[in-house]
Amino acid sequence: MASVELILLQRVEHLGQMGDLVRVRPGHARNFLLPQKKAVRANKESRARFDEQRAQLEAQNLRKREEAERVAERVGGLSVIVIRQAGESGGLYGSVTPRDIADLTTEGGLSVTRQQVVLEHPIKTLGLHKVRVVLHPEVSITVTVNVARSPEEAERQARGQAVGAEAEAEEPGFDMAALFDPGAEQPEI
Repeated sequence: MASVELILLQRVEHLGQMGDLVRVRPGHARNFLLPQKKAVRANKESRARFDEQRAQLEAQNLRKREEAERVAERVGGLSVIVIRQAGESGGLYGSVTPRDIADLTTEGGLSVTRQQVVLEHPIKTLGLHKVRVVLHPEVSITVTVNVARSPEEAERQARGQAVGAEAEAEEPGFDMAALFDPGAEQPEI
């Protein structure tokens, strides 16, 4: 299959920097890079137009990056709480999606879209999860997503206490082995 030559108008992760001439598959160009205005087709006219506008595009990119860095400093260490139903083993009935995280992050004071939320793998268990939010192609922050069954459970997780099945196993209580040991003192029931 033939590839398409493009000029990148901004940094694209795993592809290149602004101004790079790259070769990509036609579907990637047609469905992602061109519609989102991250690149233009590499021909004589577009190369000349890019060379004329390069200084302006770089200044605009620098201004947006500085603004994203200021926002990242202001909201560093942001944590959101997601309340979901889960089974006894801590597995969720469903999963936490980028849209859920984007909505809760927006409520927390940082306006982001679901496209800016990068999940390395689906969140399908209770607990604390680190999620990357891309504010600019060169600036990203880490948001802590606290997935719990209730606000009280979320508070315990945030403090580092175990919840769910492993918390019940750690609780001091009834010793089953003592019931079946003939020499042990029998607990009162």
